Amino acid sequence: MMAQIGPVAAPAVDWAGLGPVLALALGAVVAIMVRTLARRLPDWVDWAWTALVAAAAAGAAVSLWGRVGAEGPFNAVGDQFGVDRFSLLVTAVIAVSVMLVAPVLHGFCQREGWSGPEIYVLMLLSAAGGVVMAGANDLVVLFLGLEILSIPAYVLAARNLARIQSLEAGLKYFVLGAFSSAFLLYGIALVYGSTGTTNLVGIRDYLSRWVVLSDAMLLAGLALLLVGLGFKVAAVPFHAWVPDVYQGAPTPVVAFMASAVKTAGFAAVIRVFVVAFDLRSGDWQPAVYALAVVTLLTGAVLAVVQRDVKRMLAYSSIAHAGFVLVGVQAASGRGTAAAVFYLAAYSVLVIGSFSVLAAVSGPGDSRTGLDDLRGLNSRRPALALGFTVLLLAQAGVPLTSGFVAKFEIIAAAVDARSFWLAVVAMVSAVVAAFLYLRIMVAVYSSPDGGDGAGDAEESAEPLAVPVLTGLVVAATVAVTVGVGVLPSVLHDLARDAIPALVAAG
Repeated sequence: MMAQIGPVAAPAVDWAGLGPVLALALGAVVAIMVRTLARRLPDWVDWAWTALVAAAAAGAAVSLWGRVGAEGPFNAVGDQFGVDRFSLLVTAVIAVSVMLVAPVLHGFCQREGWSGPEIYVLMLLSAAGGVVMAGANDLVVLFLGLEILSIPAYVLAARNLARIQSLEAGLKYFVLGAFSSAFLLYGIALVYGSTGTTNLVGIRDYLSRWVVLSDAMLLAGLALLLVGLGFKVAAVPFHAWVPDVYQGAPTPVVAFMASAVKTAGFAAVIRVFVVAFDLRSGDWQPAVYALAVVTLLTGAVLAVVQRDVKRMLAYSSIAHAGFVLVGVQAASGRGTAAAVFYLAAYSVLVIGSFSVLAAVSGPGDSRTGLDDLRGLNSRRPALALGFTVLLLAQAGVPLTSGFVAKFEIIAAAVDARSFWLAVVAMVSAVVAAFLYLRIMVAVYSSPDGGDGAGDAEESAEPLAVPVLTGLVVAATVAVTVGVGVLPSVLHDLARDAIPALVAAG
């Protein structure tokens, strides 16, 4: 006789808890449907709708913040997707990143002659995947969120079809991303084979009650998970894709990747290692320690020898990832709060920086060398001043958000007694300061500082900066200085954003 399969109970769904994800995903669907039916809508509708959808997602996260404070963390879909203040703050950072990038993207598309909602739809879908990663309570759900995040990002990187570097960037990003996904899947399989579950709550409970006999399998699984997620956060030695992709991809897309994509990747790292595998922190902390050291030093040293500003900021992004890894390595509440603070502050910084580059890169998005920035102060003094503030913040100058972020990270490392790691982080910051100084010197150099007369004439041409791009740069500068002077608001939010895993009731 054949065994009968009993009824399968559908997981309980809290639709309000899914508000941010639904806002981003449904907003993307509505955008593509409306533009398909009404092709004569003006182009500004696309960026305005994208920013509005992202604002709705951020608003949903804000409304859930109070609920979590009153009721505690809760599950939105069975025990697969949870809502806590950590996932909500990460969701808000991702949504704000989309809000800031969308108007810059509009000016960029007008200059390049692009039309259509596709690039905005892809960005919304990628952001939705990042939100899923931030709240994933299961490794399989985490993997699905990672793919939803990554696949649109691959297409966005290759969007500039008229530029061979963009096509190369998309292909390289896709191929290496596929390898990292394979490593992540193998890691999930090994963890499942060792613990009997892919649910993060189940893994933590299993490790708290039982001694794992197949320790080698679990350690191998942790190592492969770290490799897969290390690719997304651009940790060395999984960083090879970053310089070429950042240089070749459209500049506003790079701003999105350096902010929202990086934030989602680190959210997954914290959720998996710091929360689910906290009882095995002695196994993974040394590996993260080593990754942080090589990431800090490699990013800072290689950045100073570049000539293209996008490549400079690419290696700078790697060094910043090293700082966040220092917070992860602390494996403490203070380390997690410092990492979240750093991600929020850096997302605003990097969007403002790449917005300036998007304005000066010229048709074809190819004028991003140091010589192309010469004379920017005489052509656009306000833009040059804003860029200077953002660069100083990335260097960690006091009275900026970058200084507070670096201070919090180093303090968390010292609190965790990782003294040498804190020293390496400070040395890396000093080395990276030379990088930002090189860029500022170019910005304030005279236009005739190029290699020849042709360069001087080209640098002296009027620079048209889209109004929306200028507003974004101004907003990012204001936030950077505001958080640097009064960091308590963001500090309190990061301190309350402690990740939690909730078992199904």
